[in-house]
Amino acid sequence: MKFSELSRLEVMNALGDVVNGISDKYLKPVEEYWQPADLLPDSSMENFFDEVKMLQERAKLLSYDVLAVLIGDTVTEEALPTYETWLYNIEGISPRDTPNDLLNPWSRWIRAWTGEENRHGDVLNKYLYLSGRVNMKAFEISTQHLITDGFDIGTGNDPYKNFIYTSFQELATQVSHRRVATLAKKEGETQLARICALIAADEGRHATAYAHFVEKIYETDPSQMMLAFEYMMRQKIVMPAHFLREMGMKAGELWGHFTDAAQRIEVYTTHDYIDILDGLLKRWKVNEISGLTFEAEKAQEYLLKLPDRLTRIADRMKVPEQQYKFSWILA
Repeated sequence: MKFSELSRLEVMNALGDVVNGISDKYLKPVEEYWQPADLLPDSSMENFFDEVKMLQERAKLLSYDVLAVLIGDTVTEEALPTYETWLYNIEGISPRDTPNDLLNPWSRWIRAWTGEENRHGDVLNKYLYLSGRVNMKAFEISTQHLITDGFDIGTGNDPYKNFIYTSFQELATQVSHRRVATLAKKEGETQLARICALIAADEGRHATAYAHFVEKIYETDPSQMMLAFEYMMRQKIVMPAHFLREMGMKAGELWGHFTDAAQRIEVYTTHDYIDILDGLLKRWKVNEISGLTFEAEKAQEYLLKLPDRLTRIADRMKVPEQQYKFSWILA
C-alpha cells in the first residue's frame, strides 16, 4: 500500500511509537516541574501579607497595555477544558478510534500536555488576583464565556490540520509570554517576568513536539500533509484569543482591541505571524519535499511564496494608538 493511500487513522496508528518517544523527550516527570506554589507568596507563612504587598507595589509598575495583554493571555490559558476537548475529537485520538485510551500514545500525549498547560492558567490567575489591579469578576466572566462559546478553528477532526494549528499556535503563545516577561522585567516586575519566562519555556517545548509530529507525518504522507498545511494557511491561523469577549458582547468582539494592545507594545505582531510561518517552512524543509501529487505541488508553491506576500501586506498596516478601556482593569 502506498502512503498516499493510507487513511488518517492508519497514519496516526503507525506513528504510535514515534509519539511515545516524543512524549518521553519533551515531557518531564510531574515531580520535576515547577508548580504555581513555587512562584507566588505562600499563604501558610507569617510574611505572606508582606509579600503580597510587595507584589502589589511591583504590579503597579505594569503599563496598561502590558496588563491588558497579560489578562487576555490568562483568559486563553484558563480555557484549557475547551482545548483538551477539541484535541480529543481528533481522528486517531478520539475515544471512538481508541477503545483503550490509557494505552493510546496520542491520548497519553494529550493528557500530559493538558497537565502541563493547566499550570499556566493556575499561576497567572493567582497572580492577577493578588495584584490588586484586576476586576476579577469581569476577568472570570470572559473566561467562562470563552469556555462556554467553544471555538471553531476550521480543522474538524483532521489530525494533519490540527497539528499544523498546534505547531503554529504554541509558537505564537511562546512569543507572547516571552515578550510579556521581557516587558515586565523592564518595568520592574521581576516576579511576573520569571513566571512568564517559565511559561514561555513550556510553550517552546510543546511547539517543538507538535512540529515533530508534523515532520513525521510529512515523511509518511507528504502530499496530504502539504494540502493540509495549505488549507490552514489559506484560512489563516486563528488564535484562541480571537473569540474573547466581555460581558454584553458577542464572541470575538473583543479581539480587535486585544490584538491592537499586543501590537502596540510588540508582544505579538503580524510580522511575528510571518516569522513563525517562515520558521515552520524551514523546519519542515517544505522546499525540499518531492514526489508530491500535482495538487500538493501547487500547495507547496503557494506556501513557499506566502511569507513574502504577507510581508508586503503587513508593511502597509497601521496599529491604532488609542487604548481601549477593558472591563478587566481597575482604574
